[in-house]
Order: sequence, then C-alpha cells, then structure tokens
Amino acid sequence: MQELHDAPLAPLTTFRLGGPAARLVTATTDEEVVAAVREADDSATPLLIIGGGSNLIIGDKGFDGTALRIATKGFALEGTALELAAGEVWSDAVARTVEAGLAGVECLAGIPGSAGATPIQNVGAYGQEVSRTITEVVAYDRVARERVTLTNADCGFAYRHSRFKQHPDRWVVLRVRFGLEDAGGLSAPLKYAETARALGVAPGERVAAATARDTVLRLRAGKGMVLDPEDHDTWSAGSFFTNPILTDERYAAFVARARARLGEDVTPPGFPEGEGRTKTSAAWLIDRAGFSKGYGTGPARISTKHTLALTNRGAASTEDLLALAREVVAGVHAAFGITLVNEPVTVGVSL
Repeated sequence: MQELHDAPLAPLTTFRLGGPAARLVTATTDEEVVAAVREADDSATPLLIIGGGSNLIIGDKGFDGTALRIATKGFALEGTALELAAGEVWSDAVARTVEAGLAGVECLAGIPGSAGATPIQNVGAYGQEVSRTITEVVAYDRVARERVTLTNADCGFAYRHSRFKQHPDRWVVLRVRFGLEDAGGLSAPLKYAETARALGVAPGERVAAATARDTVLRLRAGKGMVLDPEDHDTWSAGSFFTNPILTDERYAAFVARARARLGEDVTPPGFPEGEGRTKTSAAWLIDRAGFSKGYGTGPARISTKHTLALTNRGAASTEDLLALAREVVAGVHAAFGITLVNEPVTVGVSL
C-alpha cells in the first residue's frame, strides 16, 4: 500500500482540477482498502474515496484528510457471470465482455472511471444502465464494520442514484457482480433511438455486440465523451447535469413556458419516467437558455462538442468551473423555471 503526503489530486481526476490531499493512500487489494478505511474511521480522519476520478470535483484547497485511491484488479468471467474488482477500468471491462460475445453492457462502452463507481451512480448511457445487469455488490460497511453483500434490490437503484449515493459515508464498494446475456454474439435489444438510427435498425432490434460497442464509441467521441489527453473537450466529467424529472403538472407548466419563450410550435423533449412523471433533456434546456457549444471566454467553458459537458480548457481552477456551472444553472432557471442538478460529486465545494 503506497502512501504519499501533500499529494496532488488533480491528476487523478478527469477534470484535472483540485488541490492536494494531506495524505494519499493507494490500495491494490480489498484487504488494503478495508484496512485504510478502518484506520481513517478509528482516528476520525476525513476520508475521500477515489476510483477513476471521472465524476469528481475537488476544491482548489484540496482535501485535509486521507484520500484513498482504489487500484484493485480482478476480472472473473464464468459463463455469463462477471465479477469485477472495484479498481478495474470500466471501459476495458466492457471491451472484454464484448470480446467474449456477451451482451448487457456494450452500450456503456467508453464511459471513463472504475467499475466500483458504476453501482454508486447507477451509470447509464445509450439505453443501458448497470442496474439492469448488476446482481450483487460486495462492499465494506463502515457502520457494521464488516464486509457485506448487497443484492440488486438492496442497492435501491434509480435514475443516476442508488443507496450508496444516498448514504455516501457508509459503504465502500469492493466488488461488483453482473449477470450478462449470451445472445450468440448479438447485443441486447437497442433501446436508444440515436444508437438504432446510427446503425440503421429499428429500436428493439439486436446487432452484433461489437458493432453496437463501436457505434457507441463513435457517437461518444463525436461529443467529446471519450477520454483523450490532447482534447480539452474531454477534460470534463461527461454530462455535468442530470436530466430533470418532472411531475406531469410541472412538465405541462414547463412546456407552456418554453412555448411562450421560443414559439408556439416548440415541443420540448419529454420521455415517460413512470406514472405521473416525465424526464426532459438538460442539454436542450442549456442550449435553449442561450448556452451554446463552446460558450464561455475563460479557462472553463462548455464543450465545443456537447452542451452538457463543462470543460477545463487547460488552465482552469475549480472555482472557474463552478462559476460557469452556477451561470448555467441560473440561466436555465430564469428561462424555464427548472433547477439543474450537478451529476459529479463535489469535495470541499458546492454549487
């Protein structure tokens, strides 16, 4: 287990932002992870868990405590049952499942970060969410001070949410288990219209899993959503805001407000999200509120490829990024009466 003091944290995040940690511990086994967590808890030391750093905004002052970087390895595939160590690189794991001819996570290709973060955020994209394939999560329970296994039902999955996210200081994910599908090399039925359109098939059809993965990677790259150190559009956390979910009454009021602002022929995006609720598009709101691709004049700007990504153009501070985020939130609320919620986790700062 490696230990550093006054250690830079910015290089461990995809934003490349944030000050140093008083102490940085890198754990390469589950036992080391548990030992580091117990040590911090026993000494009442603030603890920050870092995986791939793709959903993390750290304040410029850094973190006055122990930052625990989980760098565990483990990929075990038996039939359609997959177990990943929390530190496994998620995009690499997806590639290996596709190479094995299995379906279920192929449309989650290219998402940065570690496997252990996927159940926390209920990671999803292009019509798939990990909650549909996760069977169990092995975690260290900081309250019970023991390892526990949570079933899919125990995880409390919802849109970009879970029990782990609801109680961020209780569980530390160690292993994630998935139940995939052997469809003879085919993908799961395609549920996302953009993906189906790009493949020239109807929603609900299947294609080769490798073809689905490659198509998603191409779509993501076109939006700056595949990490590239030379492309500042990828110095981001991907989608910065979650798509708002509104009651039917609030959605109707939003439509009326949008038409008053943009014209009677305008119909904002709306997707059924369970009885009495409709999900709309954060990207649409941002763009129609006047924040177009590339918006901004400072070192933090909206991506030139996607309005939903806020980016570090190379010399930004965390405060630069937050100032831009606050401007977008205020502008969308003034235009449409909807308050956007940030998706990345903030440490030592808030919007």
